[in-house]
Amino acid sequence: MTRLTRYVTAELLPPLLAGTLLFTAVLSFGYFFISSQWLSGVPVGLIARWIGYQMPDTLVKVFPMAVVLMTVVAFGRMSTERELVAVQGGGISLGRIARPAAALALLVTALSVWLSLWVAPRANVETRGLYWDALTGAGLSQLVGKTVDLGNNLTLSLGGYDAAKRELRDVRVQKWQADSAGRGTVILAERGTFEDNRLSLSGYSTFVVDYGAVAALTRVPENDPAAFRAAVQDVFPSVVVPEKPTDTLNVDTGLSRKQTLAQYADAIGADAEGWPELITKLTAPGVSAADRAAARVNLNRKLALPFANLVLVLAALPFALRFGRTLGVSLGIALMIAVAYYLLFFVGLTLAGLIPAFPEAGVWLANVLFAGAGLWQLRRT
Repeated sequence: MTRLTRYVTAELLPPLLAGTLLFTAVLSFGYFFISSQWLSGVPVGLIARWIGYQMPDTLVKVFPMAVVLMTVVAFGRMSTERELVAVQGGGISLGRIARPAAALALLVTALSVWLSLWVAPRANVETRGLYWDALTGAGLSQLVGKTVDLGNNLTLSLGGYDAAKRELRDVRVQKWQADSAGRGTVILAERGTFEDNRLSLSGYSTFVVDYGAVAALTRVPENDPAAFRAAVQDVFPSVVVPEKPTDTLNVDTGLSRKQTLAQYADAIGADAEGWPELITKLTAPGVSAADRAAARVNLNRKLALPFANLVLVLAALPFALRFGRTLGVSLGIALMIAVAYYLLFFVGLTLAGLIPAFPEAGVWLANVLFAGAGLWQLRRT
């Protein structure tokens, strides 16, 4: 039995590795092709580093396709050459023969879970930061005209950005006090920089504003200047203007520069939430219902796709036994199964948003249906 296990494993590994390399190369070329217009004159080493940062997320996506190819090619060849018939004739069941495939799929699943929840989120942040700061040189210019949430109850607005100096222009920072909905701090600055988790502002003025006291201004008698000054003082209890224009104000932010680029520079933010962030959203007090529901969907999505590696071995095995006669046919079948799975997976994600009480049903829909179809087909086979 040990010899049989080694033999089947030796049949499975080449198509698994070949499929991983093939599909990874295709997706990586797609990333490069889409962004090629911005990469003119960029050093090759920097482009390679940018593509390398995308590898963890890419591998999570391509492993299910590679596992399907592994199953169809290996078992299709053994079925075509009657090796499976010979082994089963010796009293060894198909389930026993398929154990090496299940073991490899389980290892790939464990690797995918680790990549999906711990490695890929960090790598995705590095990818976006490298792209906007180093490859295109645009930096934070994508944030001009936007108001972005930097965490720590901070919002940031930019009037301009000097990419050559990495300098912010016409900056407005607002910090809201958690214990008072109507009171906050507004910082206006002529210039600033944003590096790591710190805003450094110069030419600034700081205003503590009590918006709840603004309405009182309308009730002040017109002929009472003292009352009007007192009401204004209530609205602006603190105003700070530095003595020297060169003085700098440092503000610590919740999001780093790279995280801000990852979340706001593109129309679709990078997938930067891993296990710690998702568990915090699911368990911490004060998280909104919408954010908690989104975290449930995201966590289950990051688990369902890796577990597809196990499910797709089961779903692909009947097709391998019936149709996997040549390499070309096997590749076509593998692509058909993989595409069908991904289409159903994305349909399930859409349905998850329509059933907020139990979004897990939509996220895991593809896995459940493919596992059931695989078992049904195996019984028929």
